Amino acid sequence: MLQNIRVVLVNTSHPGNIGGAARAMKNMGLSRLVLVDPQDFPSHEAVARASGASDILETAQVVGTLEEALVGCTLVLGTSARDRRLPWPLIDPRECGTMACADAGAGAEVALVFGREYAGLTNEELQRCHFHVHIPSDPAFSSLNLAAAVQVLSYEVRMAWLAAEGQRPKVVKEEVGSERSSQPSTTDEMELFYGHLNATLVEIGFLDPENPRHLMSRLRRLFGRSAVSRTEMNILRGILTETQKAARGLAYKRKSAPEEK
Repeated sequence: MLQNIRVVLVNTSHPGNIGGAARAMKNMGLSRLVLVDPQDFPSHEAVARASGASDILETAQVVGTLEEALVGCTLVLGTSARDRRLPWPLIDPRECGTMACADAGAGAEVALVFGREYAGLTNEELQRCHFHVHIPSDPAFSSLNLAAAVQVLSYEVRMAWLAAEGQRPKVVKEEVGSERSSQPSTTDEMELFYGHLNATLVEIGFLDPENPRHLMSRLRRLFGRSAVSRTEMNILRGILTETQKAARGLAYKRKSAPEEK
């Protein structure tokens, strides 16, 4: 179960925080670390701060973009700052741990995403997350060290795993026999769908690329909470393709029709 959960650190600036995060992960039984464009890695300081968890640093995957880090994932939980202009599903660390273990226990790939030390995740990065995780720290001193935030969520994941050991969560049992048990779409497949959707909406005149407002953000939120399966994704992509064909056919007829005198 735990091997299906990856910790993703985005654009980390201080190597000590990478080492501290690795140590926090190993304390709680997590082993998969993905680093998105780290500013200083590998580093002796990261190894020193890992304090015995250097094996996690040695096997860490380093990628250039968040999209690469999320390939294969069907559940993405993002921490840190969030887009306040558009409401998004928000959960606490305990719910995060339960949800992550439930999906991982069913064989899904799960990502816990942490942002930059100085600014967290951008709004665009947060929109790639299915849920935002808020750690309810004291408002008078709410900023958490990156490694500390990793420790909090890793702990909740482990507690949920210990609770589920020997008995799968009820939510997983219910999913096994339902239509939603079909293989869910991965984040990279969803990104291809969003690109197809955006292009189709522009083509039929529903979306103005010069003034998009929050249309695609709202559609991302809609489909993000719908747990779209691969079968359902094929249906949606097919609908978009046929819509484009119809729109192009109509445009051709109008273009080729003789002008009225």
